[in-house]
Amino acid sequence: MRAHSARTSSDINNSRSYLFRIADNLAKDHFRAGKVHGQYIEPAIIFDIADETPDPEHITDYRQRLELLEKVISTLPARQKEVFLMHKFDGLSHGEIAQKLGITKSAVEKLIMKALAHCRDRLGDLID
Repeated sequence: MRAHSARTSSDINNSRSYLFRIADNLAKDHFRAGKVHGQYIEPAIIFDIADETPDPEHITDYRQRLELLEKVISTLPARQKEVFLMHKFDGLSHGEIAQKLGITKSAVEKLIMKALAHCRDRLGDLID
């Protein structure tokens, strides 16, 4: 619209330069408006974001549960503990564990089930 309204004016010597100047000014106006918008609108949005940092009470609870889990795992029979840790903490599949230990996949599955049942029995209400 600016270029069209300026067409009738005789003050423009180079129409191409004039068009680029209009585009440049519009771009600057757009970015300035964005900065102003960001200064007044964006910080308000930040206040709506929940703080996901756990409070000290939850941190203490998690630490106590972790200590209890470590104690329960330490009471597992050696083979169950080995298989359980390989699966849950090392992320190995049943087949990989079976191959590493030279036992059947079925034996690995049974050892893991026994270890989980032991942990469930010892941890009781903390699991739920």
